[in-house]
Amino acid sequence: MKVSTRAEYGLRALIDLANHYGEGPIQTHEVARRQGLPEPYLNQLMITLRRAGLVTSKRGPTGGHTLARAPHEISMRQAFDVLEGSTAPWWCVETEDPNCLYAPGCGLRPVWQAINTAVEQVLSNLTLADISPGVRQLAGKL
Repeated sequence: MKVSTRAEYGLRALIDLANHYGEGPIQTHEVARRQGLPEPYLNQLMITLRRAGLVTSKRGPTGGHTLARAPHEISMRQAFDVLEGSTAPWWCVETEDPNCLYAPGCGLRPVWQAINTAVEQVLSNLTLADISPGVRQLAGKL
């Protein structure tokens, strides 16, 4: 499975916000600098994340972005669905009845389905808190 730059950058931004959760709004240029991301593209991703309800934004000189919920309440699956969409490694997994010449007796489709199920399970079981170094350190202290 290949992950797009959009998903990678968006997930890095969410991890950064998770690491600074509770500190107030974080400006996009700070996230971009810390994560080595292009700020104009990150601005577009933040709009997508805000519209999906994963991030809240505040305008103005003291504005910025924060996670809409605590890091342990946002699963990687939720974030991935917003940023990337399907986890399916092949198009035929996304439909019940694929219109495919090879569908009857296909030996590959069950493999793609198993891979998709495994990826979805991993993403569903991980939260931003699980993969954010700063949050993990704090969780051990709480």
